[in-house]
Amino acid sequence: MHVQKQVHLHRQMHGMPDSPPAVHRSILCVDVAGFGGRLNPDQLITRDGLYRALREAFTESGIPPESCYCEDRGDGALILIGPDVPKERLAGPFPTALAALLERHNEEAPPGAHIRARAAMHAGEVHYDDHGVAGCSVNTAFRLLEAAPLKDALRASPGVLALIASDWFYQEVVRQCRGCAADSFRAVDVSVKETRTRGWIRLLEAAGQPRI
Repeated sequence: MHVQKQVHLHRQMHGMPDSPPAVHRSILCVDVAGFGGRLNPDQLITRDGLYRALREAFTESGIPPESCYCEDRGDGALILIGPDVPKERLAGPFPTALAALLERHNEEAPPGAHIRARAAMHAGEVHYDDHGVAGCSVNTAFRLLEAAPLKDALRASPGVLALIASDWFYQEVVRQCRGCAADSFRAVDVSVKETRTRGWIRLLEAAGQPRI
């Protein structure tokens, strides 16, 4: 008991230990539309198809798996990419590759396991702890993913992928890279929970072709 009191007093005087320092990461959030209404077997086929498409799209885009950290979200995933990978690989070849691979999955999968997905791209400081990851940048990425304009864009599109980039990611990465199809993005206002920001939407349709 005496030792416990000493520990409590030490914490009162000196504060709790500092949290691990934040590190900068590229952030990708992906969500499968209409996932919750599927039968369990179709959900499993969908999840397998999504992760296979993500892995192959990363490989085709020059993003090594050892540079990626992934958290499963049931109907999607949170993926962090290390600073050793140029962000233009995520912004440039990756969306087109992912769209093509999702289309290939849909050609082979039963109708109940077809995939139409939303994706959000951002970057920022992230904290790792015993439970996973946290940080304002992660929150922002998920707010972008849940933005009504992105959901509406996918719903109105015949394509398989609707992508939204944060304003920072668009201005600092997409606009600066000739291979990132900057002209195929359109600006939208995002208002989700406490977040008020601007995002940039790109639709990828048949054969991964962009549409404004």
